[in-house]
Amino acid sequence: MTRFLIGRLLGLVAVVFVTSVVVFGTIHLAPGDPVTFLLHGRPATPETVAALRAEHHLDDPLLVQYGKWLGGVLTGDLGRSAQYHQDVTALLGSRLPGTALLVGYAALLVALLGVGAGILAALRPGLLDRTVLIGTGVATATPSFVTAIALVSVFSVQLGWFPGPGGGAAEGLGPRLYQLTLPAFALALTFAGLLARVTRSAMLDEMGREHVEVARARGVAGRAVVRRHVLRNALGPVVTVGGTMLAGLLISTAIVETAFDVPGLGSLLVQSVTAQDFAVVQAVTLLSVVAFVLVNLAVDLLAPLIDPRLSPGEGSS
Repeated sequence: MTRFLIGRLLGLVAVVFVTSVVVFGTIHLAPGDPVTFLLHGRPATPETVAALRAEHHLDDPLLVQYGKWLGGVLTGDLGRSAQYHQDVTALLGSRLPGTALLVGYAALLVALLGVGAGILAALRPGLLDRTVLIGTGVATATPSFVTAIALVSVFSVQLGWFPGPGGGAAEGLGPRLYQLTLPAFALALTFAGLLARVTRSAMLDEMGREHVEVARARGVAGRAVVRRHVLRNALGPVVTVGGTMLAGLLISTAIVETAFDVPGLGSLLVQSVTAQDFAVVQAVTLLSVVAFVLVNLAVDLLAPLIDPRLSPGEGSS
């Protein structure tokens, strides 16, 4: 286990480093001059343009710019946002709680809806199974932005049960969760459909095992067989896929937060890409990669605890 942890941590550092190089190089080689945005359309003298380029180190060679940026990242300095005129670290800190709450809410919905529907489909073959398969197929095939439009149209505009986009951030945990209900469902439905299918498949696979048949032949009650021998062993692949989906939820927030005007990291990333705010785009992208790698590491550590048949490292694979 110690060797595995050291190897994964070294791999994490390598992945983050390579990602930082790719992100930094791709953004700075993209067409367009960030000075144009910094000027906000105002006319400027050559001296003003030169001063702006010097202030943001835009005249330095790309390798020198990367070295300065990487050194700042390692010391906690992610640069300064040209769009919001504040430190990127403070900007991310103000947006992170909203995204974390949305992702946590959506992850809870994915677990409840996905695992619950998958168990029902596996235990109730026939009409219920077919209904779940059709419903999860539709949910999986529907993009998040289409789901967002449908939810707003029905539950916000027609029924008036939930607030629509652009309402501003509510105060308090309860009102905030109420406000994030539609965005959380829009974010969760696709992943819940996928997890339901994985759960159903894992349950059916375990129900055909020899030890399950032996338990039934010995007269063990049906619920006890499902709880002790089927569901427990099926949790391995369910948790593995669910952990990967958690990282996917973080990445998918860009679409949902933009659709519902939620002030989080996803909407910040979209706005910063449009505004060519390089410092913010680099920071959000790097943070997303780190979160994805950490989630995969956590899955690899949890998988052997849930299913002793797996060795460390088999979870994410």
